[in-house]
Amino acid sequence: MDREALKNVKNIHFVGIGGSGMCPLAEILLSKGYHITGSDCNESDTLDRIKSYGITVHMGHKPENIEGAELVVYTAAVKQDNPELVAAREKGIKTVERSEMLGFVSDHYKESIAISGTHGKTTTTAMLTQVLMGCKMDPSAIIGGKLPFIGGNSVVGKSDIIVCEACEYVNTFLQMHPAISVILNVDADHLDFFKNLDNIKKSFNQFAKQTSQLLVINGDDKNSVECTADVDLKKLFYGFDSKNDYYAANYQKGEGVSQSFDLMSDGKLITKITLNVPGKHNVLNALAAITVALYLGAEPENIAKSIAEFSGVHRRFEILGNVNGITVADDFAHHPTELTATLNSAMSMGFRKVWGVFQPHTFSRTYMLLDDFAKALSIPDQIIISEILPVRETNTYNIYAEDLCAKIEGSVYRKTFDEISDYVCSHAQPGDLILTMGGGNVYMCANKIFAQLQGKNK
Repeated sequence: MDREALKNVKNIHFVGIGGSGMCPLAEILLSKGYHITGSDCNESDTLDRIKSYGITVHMGHKPENIEGAELVVYTAAVKQDNPELVAAREKGIKTVERSEMLGFVSDHYKESIAISGTHGKTTTTAMLTQVLMGCKMDPSAIIGGKLPFIGGNSVVGKSDIIVCEACEYVNTFLQMHPAISVILNVDADHLDFFKNLDNIKKSFNQFAKQTSQLLVINGDDKNSVECTADVDLKKLFYGFDSKNDYYAANYQKGEGVSQSFDLMSDGKLITKITLNVPGKHNVLNALAAITVALYLGAEPENIAKSIAEFSGVHRRFEILGNVNGITVADDFAHHPTELTATLNSAMSMGFRKVWGVFQPHTFSRTYMLLDDFAKALSIPDQIIISEILPVRETNTYNIYAEDLCAKIEGSVYRKTFDEISDYVCSHAQPGDLILTMGGGNVYMCANKIFAQLQGKNK
């Protein structure tokens, strides 16, 4: 579809408007003066928010819902035989998938910033959004998770800056042509689609070439550096290595989740940074956000103040609470690299014992990275593994959770969340951390464990 498409329409209909990726687009387009309608099958907090703006939302999908629409936006989850999509095609109304619309929307901003990478996109997008807001730069933002600072996953600002997540899966990020692109890391993931690391690197290379103004690159990540080497564009590198344009020196771990470092450039101290999220991977995420903020003209002292107030994103080492000295937390980590970073952070926090609860996410990822998963999941004191969550796949790989358990000494397999909760709650002791991990619905297991511990406490 023509990238100028938004210039010729006024009325836009969203199929599945309550989705976490759809709601922010609807909000931004509403603020730009478009007339928005939508439909959804499920009531939700995001749907309530959409309705509060006066947007007409139809419950259920019917052909008549698209009356008056000049453009119909749909999510990847919506099937092509959806009655609203069918009606749109019959009437000759243009239809566009959400990721393509994100590209169109970001084109409307002079300073469009796309945060890409195999790991850390949501945290870095949220971090940068909070920093820019704290520095009074009034950005718009579309975040892949809930940021407590704004009470949701999007914000509509009045400046010419927009911060967006750019996801590589099925080459979604190639719908974007950002002014500034951040490449956090490039790792072997989504191999069901990419097949191998070379193909992933080619996609990131193409993404970098679609950037018009600046590349911000993790200079400590070999793959990120390699796949941007031939791109003729201004580049800023960040990392722990002093060869980078911006780097962290004098790293210190504080109490609990806090950590600090000196932000350096060319041997000179710019400012001291304190983070209140755990793990050295979050130092790298922070450096990425800081590099962009400095480029956009934010003052170092204001950046330091804002980033110190960042307390994380929903499902990123999110602590549910403490019952009788037992801490329960949940994390989105679902790839061996992410699990390694998260579990190493957890093990360094001084808990008596770290209990890892892992829900494998997709058969293909589990099968292709089995040994890497086994290595990562050997880090905690005890690991419990649930059934594999199929997501969009059938088990053509003949892989099972028990195959993963067999490679991890002392691991425990429990099929259901009820069984896992019973096992953990009967064994955990004061001073322990119970950490659930995975890209699916394992947060429900964390909630179950927390509730069960509270029940035992009554």
